[in-house]
Parts: sequence; C-alpha cells; structure tokens
Amino acid sequence: MFGYTEQQIAQFGLTYGVGAFMLYMVFIILQLARESKAGRFGTFILLLGLGFGLVGFLAKGAIKWFMAGLG
Repeated sequence: MFGYTEQQIAQFGLTYGVGAFMLYMVFIILQLARESKAGRFGTFILLLGLGFGLVGFLAKGAIKWFMAGLG
C-alpha cells in the first residue's frame, strides 16, 4: 500500500498510533477530572488509577528496549 510493506505499516501504527491513543486517553482522564471538579488530589488519584495501564505499557516497551541492548 503506497509503497510500504505490511511490516512497516504495522510498526508505524504501533509506534505512533498507540502513542497518540495513549495521549488521547490522558486527555480524557484530565477532562473527566476537570468536569467532576476533582481538585489536585482527585486528579492525581484519577491519573494514578486510570493511567496505571498506560504506565505498564510504557514500562514494557522500556524493558524490551533495555533487554535488546544487553543481548
């Protein structure tokens, strides 16, 4: 498709598509905190609770990158 292989398209989607989706999820969490008038501590709790999966996904990528450098 447009001179790109399936692997290149998949890598682009995983790199930039998932990253953009994660930023959008943070925006949604912050919007939820603002609309509910959660305050600073409430916003922190929302980001901690709802954003914990995002942190895990980022950690997985960092661990894979670190382990690839060791081998």
